[in-house]
Amino acid sequence: MTPGARRVLRAAERLFYERGIHAVGVDLIAAEAGVTKKTLYDRFGSKEQIVVEYLAGRDERWRELLAARLDAVAGREPAVRAVAVFEASREWAAEYGSKGCSMINAHAEIGDPSHPAYPVITGQKRWMLDLFTGLAREIGAGGAGGVGGAAGADRLGRTLMLLHEGTLVAHGLGVFPDPFGHAADEVRDLLGRV
Repeated sequence: MTPGARRVLRAAERLFYERGIHAVGVDLIAAEAGVTKKTLYDRFGSKEQIVVEYLAGRDERWRELLAARLDAVAGREPAVRAVAVFEASREWAAEYGSKGCSMINAHAEIGDPSHPAYPVITGQKRWMLDLFTGLAREIGAGGAGGVGGAAGADRLGRTLMLLHEGTLVAHGLGVFPDPFGHAADEVRDLLGRV
């Protein structure tokens, strides 16, 4: 990627996240990046492709951060790893997410499944569901009891994901202080019962 293209993505990420995808046009992105619209279109082809790259880049960085946090608690019980997801989310939000989850925010603007960014948005959320469901299966396999086989693990995975998504929304809205800490406590309580 050329230096100009990297500047476009940095500018687009900041602008899309702060102002919203629909509120930001290519003229503003090009001006903020210090490139011409021709350069922007030569590198990306369309605003939609910039949106795809913006969301894919955030998703990739999130997965890398989360993998590092989960590696740090590798070998620990699945409940500890589930809590680590919420702690990683708190860390991510402190650095990149004062307005909540970029995927949730993007979905509020891009609900059309034919939009090229839609699979990035839904793919990230499906990946999170798979992660939580995998942890729930490990909890059941670890003999903690109460998970109730594959159906129970699927249900617990969905519950953990819903708690995580609600935490992201509560953080973005500033509804109450430290939703990540509150959610981590709830996960500890929930998994203490399983």
